[in-house]
Amino acid sequence: MIRKSKATDGTAAGQVGIKKKSKVPGVMITQFIETLPEGKSHPDFTRKPIALTIQEGKFAFFKAIVIGDPTPTVTWSRNNGDVSDTSRYQSKYDSPSNEHTFEMPNVAPDQADTYKCFATNEYGQAMVTVVLNVIEVGFKKNKAQKQAADAIEGDFKTVLKRKSKVHPKSEQPEKKEGEMDPKFWELLLSADKKDYERICAEFGVTDYRWMLKKLNEMKKEREEEQAQFVKSLSNLRPIQVNADGTASFEIDMDLIEQSSSIFLYKDGEMIPYTKELGDKLKHSLKKIGKKYIFSMRDLMPEDAGLYQLDVEDVNMFSTDFKIPMVDFLVKIQEVKAKEREDAIFECVLSNPFAKILWFGKNMPLEQGDKYDIEVSEDKLIHRLLVKDCMVADKGIYCACAGIKSCSAWLVIEADKDAQKGKKTARKTTRAGGSGQDLQKIAKEQQAKLEKEKEERKEQMKASEEAAPPPAAPTDTPVVAGSAASKPRVVNEPTMTGSHPSVVEATTTGKSAELQVKMNIDSDGTWFKDGKQLNSGAGITITKDGNSHELRIKSCSDDSSGIYQFTSGEHSTQGKVTVGDVPEFDPDDLHKFSKPVIVRAGQNAAFKMPFPPQESLEVNWFKDGTELKDGGGVKIVRERNHSRLLFRDCLRIDTGEIKIQLKNPFGAIEATSKLIVLDRPGPPEGPVKTVETTSSIIEIKWNPPKDDGGSAVTNYIIERQQTGQSLWTKLGDVSADKTSFRDRNVTHGKKYNYRIYAENPEGISDALETAESIMAGIMILAGPPGAPKVVSASKTCINLTWTPPEDDKGVPIIGYQVEKQKKDTNQWIPLNAVNEPIEDIKYAVKDITEGSEYEFRVTAINESGSGDPSPPSAMVCAKNPNMRPCFKDPEDFIVVRAGNSARIKICFEAEPPPQITWLKDDEKISAWINIINTEGTSQLVIPNSKRSDSAIYTIKAKNSVGEASFDIDLRVTDEPKVPGPVELEQTVHGKLVISWAPSPDQELDDCLYYMVSQHDSLNRVWKTIADRLFTNTYTASNILPGTEYHFRIYAKNDMGLSDPSPSPTWGTNINKVPVTSNGIISTEVSFERPPSILVPLKVHTPPKGYQLFMTCAVRGYPAPTVSWYLNDICINSDNNYYITNSFGVCSLYILRVRPKDSGEYKVVAVNSFGKAECSAKIFVRD
Repeated sequence: MIRKSKATDGTAAGQVGIKKKSKVPGVMITQFIETLPEGKSHPDFTRKPIALTIQEGKFAFFKAIVIGDPTPTVTWSRNNGDVSDTSRYQSKYDSPSNEHTFEMPNVAPDQADTYKCFATNEYGQAMVTVVLNVIEVGFKKNKAQKQAADAIEGDFKTVLKRKSKVHPKSEQPEKKEGEMDPKFWELLLSADKKDYERICAEFGVTDYRWMLKKLNEMKKEREEEQAQFVKSLSNLRPIQVNADGTASFEIDMDLIEQSSSIFLYKDGEMIPYTKELGDKLKHSLKKIGKKYIFSMRDLMPEDAGLYQLDVEDVNMFSTDFKIPMVDFLVKIQEVKAKEREDAIFECVLSNPFAKILWFGKNMPLEQGDKYDIEVSEDKLIHRLLVKDCMVADKGIYCACAGIKSCSAWLVIEADKDAQKGKKTARKTTRAGGSGQDLQKIAKEQQAKLEKEKEERKEQMKASEEAAPPPAAPTDTPVVAGSAASKPRVVNEPTMTGSHPSVVEATTTGKSAELQVKMNIDSDGTWFKDGKQLNSGAGITITKDGNSHELRIKSCSDDSSGIYQFTSGEHSTQGKVTVGDVPEFDPDDLHKFSKPVIVRAGQNAAFKMPFPPQESLEVNWFKDGTELKDGGGVKIVRERNHSRLLFRDCLRIDTGEIKIQLKNPFGAIEATSKLIVLDRPGPPEGPVKTVETTSSIIEIKWNPPKDDGGSAVTNYIIERQQTGQSLWTKLGDVSADKTSFRDRNVTHGKKYNYRIYAENPEGISDALETAESIMAGIMILAGPPGAPKVVSASKTCINLTWTPPEDDKGVPIIGYQVEKQKKDTNQWIPLNAVNEPIEDIKYAVKDITEGSEYEFRVTAINESGSGDPSPPSAMVCAKNPNMRPCFKDPEDFIVVRAGNSARIKICFEAEPPPQITWLKDDEKISAWINIINTEGTSQLVIPNSKRSDSAIYTIKAKNSVGEASFDIDLRVTDEPKVPGPVELEQTVHGKLVISWAPSPDQELDDCLYYMVSQHDSLNRVWKTIADRLFTNTYTASNILPGTEYHFRIYAKNDMGLSDPSPSPTWGTNINKVPVTSNGIISTEVSFERPPSILVPLKVHTPPKGYQLFMTCAVRGYPAPTVSWYLNDICINSDNNYYITNSFGVCSLYILRVRPKDSGEYKVVAVNSFGKAECSAKIFVRD
């Protein structure tokens, strides 16, 4: 949409100026005629000049390209100066490129300015501005002297160019009669429509039609100026005080050129600012996206004024910051409220204030369902009601009045009695308040303000009376000190006691007086609505010296009008309006005065009819505080009646309801009452004990403060025995009795009581006894026997004691044990009285090693703890002396060669013993590590060898005795394969098997052999002999005609060796090949390449757990099996236990680690080929 407006500048007589919008931002176009001829066009820029910053002495130039039919004429100008000097300014045109150039050779600092480029033809004009900045180089002595001289000759501030249209007070020109303050228009241009009336009233403007017409014209001009620098402007938020004590205003602004300069002004004076609100400058301008936030800290009264934000030389936003002179007489206080209870903050101000700002956790609060904001009729007391408090409402709340603020915490206590997962019922009580009589403080302050107001009036009156007396009378009235002055009006006509410029109102039938005081004695004439008045017909005109008075005896409708007093060339006037005070119909007033009674949770409604009147103001009040529409309150105002509605009434809504009708002639009020019926409040405490004996407990309480609007019918009493959780109802008492006698009690026992008040609406919350009440007097048990120490160690001391000899006839329910450290005088209890020790023994563990203690015991019965026992003997917290002894040691340990060998022995001894290790009764070598800790000794061989096998002896010796223990450590490895096997039959049915010994036989005295047999009948390998310590074995039951095979294994504590196979024995031995039909029969061969029968499986063990992997491999001859982790052979890695038993290949990891994760692969190889399988292992954390 193209905005159009008539223009007066740049057009000839008879022309019109139509503002047009260019496609190029920042270009202003004025069209001279309404309709362009066909084929013709107004000028426009296709390329506008670009802002330039250049060093002095350089060559500066601007370029522009324009279009239009006919071809426009291009001219250049500057804001402050002319461009006629051809030695400094040159305009050129290049026809091939259609470029217009404005050149400034050897540019100087004084050429820095805003330049304008005009393109004009007979149909219109296009204009664009561009800024030239010149950077000065070096120090110019002549220039510095000139600036200093200028500063001396006049006010230096006036030398600076002021971009704001609002001038500082020191520079404001004398305002002509009828001229508007520029501040008025600047505020209107940035204000919402709803604020127009307030601003006009502030500046005394009454002609709204003229104001709106003028404002619309100015808005169009301002929008066109703003369009040069911004694409859009929105969300203008006036300045206001924040909860943190700062003030800020906001504006959303999309700049065309992000490098555009932004200026801030206060009352026309430029103010410096930073990008962030820091410690150095008071003001800051922060940019978040397209939002600009102006902030000001450390607020003071002098910070009030008009704040403006400009981009380059165009105003974007203006806002007026007013700081009222107000302070807090009573500040808001911390409120502790229970969950689902209402909380109230209250404060009193030093001066009336219509509305203060409330903040909760740095967020502004408004009237609504959650918050009620109340203001008293005198506008001094302000309240914030936080309804239905929840734990989430906890935080700091703040009240701000002008630049003054106060804050306090709202603490919410969670409802411990609430059932889990269920919402508790809303409470009718209200927490908080100032704790002071706010009404009294407000009345005293109101009286103080009235007194100050009267004093100011008296001072003004005294200053008027103290004016210099007039000169001696002559034919022409003159003012003292002047020889030829005319009469001067001292006071304008007005009603007695009122300011003359105010339009006055009075009621029908009352008298009114208008009085004028002159500076000299002179005659005058009174007029009403332009007609001269004389005494008579209810009007009396008198003159007393310099004072002229007009008195209306009984005002009527005809008395209304404009009254004017004229004396010579001077005149003044005032307006008198006569009307009636609002009235209520007596029947409606009687009906309204009846109380409205509702139950809690219901709605309550009030309605009051009244005759329609002009300028009638209707207000509703509750207990003197004005009600506002919002939250649980709904106010409806019609022409002839008004309605008030309370939604979901609570008991606290009970109070006096008042409606006030007010017009310029007076006010009238009508009063009613709202009664909300609810269950009563809890009875008033504390609960007093009237009597307590061994069989009776009598208690007394006070009636509840709030009976819920209905009389209390009875009280309900419940009882709980101390130490039990069950509450039992004892009975009811009538409302006229506030005491109860409990006859079913046991002597010495303690009881708690709860009292409820009941009315027709329900049962109140409970009043509970603060402390338990004992039946009868307190009977305490005697002292027990002195504690005896059964045993003592550095961590525990065991005590025992005997019961008291005299329990006074009251059963003992337990004991309390106390300790006292040596050289101290403080007894510290080891258990609470309500947690008695039921046995007559106790293990004290709260001790410090090496410290000495004594203990005492107190017996506890229903009355409490009795007298303490005598103290025990002093005992030290240390272990008793004892001979060393070993705890569950292992006497035989086998370790694979190459692994570390660890022998860990636990022992007990006091005092700590001296530890000695021996190897075969000799001292151990230095490279064997011995690690001794409390109660443990460990021998470590880092890289064990077979030669480390020996009997290791540990000896522990202290002052009490000595002990020793032997451990057999066997360092070994899997045995090597035995030598070749030979078979020989000496006896029928028996076969002697012999073999060469394993190479490890001489090194390992625990080495033995195992023989396995396989025959052609069942083809299964079976063990026929084990634990053979010789190199021969005789196999029996050898059958003729059967083929036999044997395998010899070497075996030790680490496992089996690979087998040594025997030659074949049986039917095919010494057989000669037999030919059949000329074909030679061949022998059956069992040789084959390796193959995987059962592959590896994927495992995901947790970290620290053991892992067992297995697979099955077949092949003949038996293949050699190798294990790989991530393609690295681990057969020789001591962290893995690897076995191969008859083709079943296994890998065992005792405790897996994260680094054990990876791909495991088994490779089987023999002379006929190779087979492999793999699987991945993932170790979980």
